[in-house]
Formats: sequence, structure tokens, C-alpha cells
Amino acid sequence: MEGLSGTKVELENGSVAWWPCHLGTGAEIGANCSIGALSHVGRLVLIGDNCRLQGGCYISDESILDDDVFIGPNATILNDRHPPSKGMWSPVEIGKGAVIGGGATVVAGITIGEKAVLAAGATATISIPANEVWGGVPAKFLMSREQYESRRGNDG
Repeated sequence: MEGLSGTKVELENGSVAWWPCHLGTGAEIGANCSIGALSHVGRLVLIGDNCRLQGGCYISDESILDDDVFIGPNATILNDRHPPSKGMWSPVEIGKGAVIGGGATVVAGITIGEKAVLAAGATATISIPANEVWGGVPAKFLMSREQYESRRGNDG
């Protein structure tokens, strides 16, 4: 049996989406972004430039992702603090250069600060300050972004 592969769909501004995926009505995708197969981008989502959304991620309606955000595979960004709220959303905002690890969950109304990291599998139940790395369930402070980059062999 031959492998199945997605189809690359060219979007505006040099961005791409890998079919099958869902891009909601009114979603705005910045320049040079990549949206992985089986991802769901909800209605009225704003995505900045140079963002990478890995396959299977779920970005709920009205979420805001600044430039250079990375969302790992199967990460979930929620907007409903007390479901079903019938349209009374509490959108999530994710700051410039933030990283949301694979399988992580960000609950409704949370802000992820600039260059913050939410570790794979973690659940953010409160806002995460800029330049901090958090992990666990519920997520707790682990280290600074500078320490994280040092462990990765980067200068930050």
C-alpha cells in the first residue's frame, strides 16, 4: 500500500496549509506561515507572520497568535472557560516568539507571554510571563528562556 500524503495549499503572503485542515471564516493568516495537516484554526483567529502550526493542533475561535509563534503537534488552544458558554468566549493570546509544545493545552482566557515556552503535554491554567518556561499539569515555572536556549545549544 502506498503512503498517504497531504496536499500543499498555497495561501496569501507565502503561507501554506497542508490539506486536510480547517481554516475558519474570518481567520487571518500572516506571511510565511505553515499550518499542518489535520489542524483546526477557528473563526476570527489572528495569526502573525512566520508562525508554525504543526499537524493536529486546535486553535479555537478568536485566538490571537503574534509573530514567530510555534505550536506543536496536537496542541490545544481553548476559548471556553465554562462550556458550553454559547459564544461568550475568553480567547487566548500568545506572544511573539512563544512556543507551545506538542500535546500541550492552554485553557481559555490565558495569555502566553513573549518568548514563553509551554512544555509538551503541559496544561497552562494561568497566564505565563514572558521569557519563562513552564511545564506539568497544571503548568509550573521550570526555568528562564535563556536557560532553555542554553540547554538547546542556542544563545537565546
